[in-house]
Amino acid sequence: MARTTVTVEGMTCGHCVAAVKQEVGALPGVTAVEVDLPTGAVTIDSTADLAPDAVAAAVDEAGYAVVP
Repeated sequence: MARTTVTVEGMTCGHCVAAVKQEVGALPGVTAVEVDLPTGAVTIDSTADLAPDAVAAAVDEAGYAVVP
């Protein structure tokens, strides 16, 4: 099991959190996604390491951006 944490900017409400959880959760191997709205921290549990580009693309698809 692998755990990845990224910071996402632009999330302001529960809908934002749901959108990010849905897109990131659809990545292959993802088993759980937790979002801390006040800090923008998104913690992803997966069966293997995730490619940073794949995570960034999923967050982008939800309408937000990973902080470099």
